[in-house]
Amino acid sequence: MAEQSTFARYEPARSYRWNYEHAPAPIDVDVPRIGGHWTFCGIKVPSPLGVPAGPLLNGRWVLYYASLGFDVLTYKTVRSGHRECYELPNLVPVQTQQLNGGEKQLTTSDRMNGSWAVSFGMPSAGPEIWRRDVEQTRRGLAAEKLLSVSVVGTVQPGWSIDELAADYAQCAKWAVDAGADVVETNFSCPNVDTCDGQLYQQPDSAAAVAAAVRLAVGDRPLILKIGHMKDAAQAESLLDAVGPFASAISMTNSVATTVRSSDGKFLFDGQSRGICGAATFDASLKQTRLFADLIHKRNEPSRIISVGGVSSFEQAAKCLAAGAEAVHIATAAMVDPTVALRIRRSWRM
Repeated sequence: MAEQSTFARYEPARSYRWNYEHAPAPIDVDVPRIGGHWTFCGIKVPSPLGVPAGPLLNGRWVLYYASLGFDVLTYKTVRSGHRECYELPNLVPVQTQQLNGGEKQLTTSDRMNGSWAVSFGMPSAGPEIWRRDVEQTRRGLAAEKLLSVSVVGTVQPGWSIDELAADYAQCAKWAVDAGADVVETNFSCPNVDTCDGQLYQQPDSAAAVAAAVRLAVGDRPLILKIGHMKDAAQAESLLDAVGPFASAISMTNSVATTVRSSDGKFLFDGQSRGICGAATFDASLKQTRLFADLIHKRNEPSRIISVGGVSSFEQAAKCLAAGAEAVHIATAAMVDPTVALRIRRSWRM
């Protein structure tokens, strides 16, 4: 743990804006190589280790984590217009064991024990800012590393699903034009209450958006990011809808529940928030197995990116054995930016 104290990290007590403006510079550190043949959406990469949308607020954060042993970097979800972050708190530690999705509420913790409630609201810089930043970031990344850009539509009152799909597609096209190697559509965000945050639960709408984005990005790999799902029939319906358009599916965004403080008061006005971190590992692993089995049985080309609770080589290996092509790490990387270095030193595959 002495090593991690020397590395900058996201400061939960400070605002999103402060963390955006105080992104650390890349670190010159020895990164152990991992043997084997690894791909991401079929593209050769040095390792299966990546960072999902969340910790990488801008290009400087991307380059920082790239220097610390991550090979697929996902630029935090962007929009067609500026969107401010929710007010603090944005990251609240919680007391919990492994989650299964049936929890009604959790209680806050005085210290971070591996899991927290996340409440950002998918903020975004304006497109004139993030498009330029993505372009500069791709130029600054080593050639063998991949830059994925996460996008989301911004639903307006009275919009049809086709209008929302067009907004997603516009952001995706901008991302590709700026140099994104991969585009991710965020179909799951439990801390917004509009349809753009729950598309993975609406197969027909998800298909409409995925089709529009696929048309916009051409043959560029397209990832669909989804939330917690453990029902096989529901998973099949989603695959039926989006299978023709998706290069990969990323799971699990988080496991949602409400959060109370130690004095019994609800946080976040009693609305659900996504729980991320160690407590989501079992749920994410089960979901990876579920989708991997379905994709295999259906003989489909879609790949799986496993996200949720990984902080060790052993956990990463379980995700890969369950059928994931790659493993993305967010919470553990925010708490300890050296997590990829530790995993690489322990690699035995």
